[in-house]
Amino acid sequence: MSVKSVSYAQYEGLRQEMLANPLLCHFYEYGYPSATGPAGEIIDLGVEFGRPRTSSLGWAIDEMWITGCGMGAAIAGCPTVVRLPGMTTLFCFEYIFNQGTKLRHMTGGQGSCPIVIWQDSASRGYGRAGGSAGQHTDVGQESCYANLAGLQILCPSTNYNAKGLLISAIRSGDPVLYFVYSGIRSEATLDVPDEAYEFPIGKAEVAAEGDDLTIIAWAPAIVNCKKALAEIQAAGIGVDLIDLVSIKPMDVDTVLASAEKTGRVLIVSHAHYTGGFHHQVAAEIAQKLQGINVKIISFPDAPGPFASTMMSWMVPEEDKIVFAAKQMFSQRAWGQANLD
Repeated sequence: MSVKSVSYAQYEGLRQEMLANPLLCHFYEYGYPSATGPAGEIIDLGVEFGRPRTSSLGWAIDEMWITGCGMGAAIAGCPTVVRLPGMTTLFCFEYIFNQGTKLRHMTGGQGSCPIVIWQDSASRGYGRAGGSAGQHTDVGQESCYANLAGLQILCPSTNYNAKGLLISAIRSGDPVLYFVYSGIRSEATLDVPDEAYEFPIGKAEVAAEGDDLTIIAWAPAIVNCKKALAEIQAAGIGVDLIDLVSIKPMDVDTVLASAEKTGRVLIVSHAHYTGGFHHQVAAEIAQKLQGINVKIISFPDAPGPFASTMMSWMVPEEDKIVFAAKQMFSQRAWGQANLD
């Protein structure tokens, strides 16, 4: 057990699953599957497993073809992890929507599609950071897929749950979207076991406990919330900080228990405001609890800008989280219908 980068922890888990299951494949394009461990050890899945179980030295840059190949292999009995860069899962949406997510239901459980679609925005730095074109700055695409029945959606936030969630996704036997954002790379601070382990799908992590305010977020917004936590606590506000980790299924029980305890919920999201998954979280609370004060802070309904200063102004960073938390705790904010 040692502190490992997010990338190394993921590839370590994938390698262990490929060793345990000789049918498991890993397909990718230009993002080569190798990483260096804390002691200088190297994982190189392309060399170790070669073709046909990996893309070896790389396939053409064609996300539809790679996903279609992986889905066909999975349906034929070879579980597959397909890793795509950036937001490119949208190119193969039809496969996910009409094929992978519906097969088990349409066959009465006789067929399945054990595929993990790993959207890897971390390796190339995509996300809410300046210096990239608008099509490379998106976060929150998980909400586009949350409406699809038969699909699980995971958003790791640390090196520890990144490895455990990937293993759980592989072992689930059903299609999983596994979103990895560049904003979580700084969260490689935990000891990661050397052996394979599962992080439960559908279970949130409680990163801090308090009685005054519930803050709910998921990667990469959870990173901003953790940075804001000390200043909020210094203001005398006790915080329940909940990292959803699993978007679908969502750990509604943990969310409701905390909301009922504190009476105030701040949902922080890097997604665009309209249609973001943060509204689903708010809806769950509104339907099942009464008298809860809920506020959402998220990214505006605009593409991410190139300029770093403009991006910082738009992202719900620590100063905005602290301000919102203090506002909600004040007498003026308490009791208002505050969903904006």
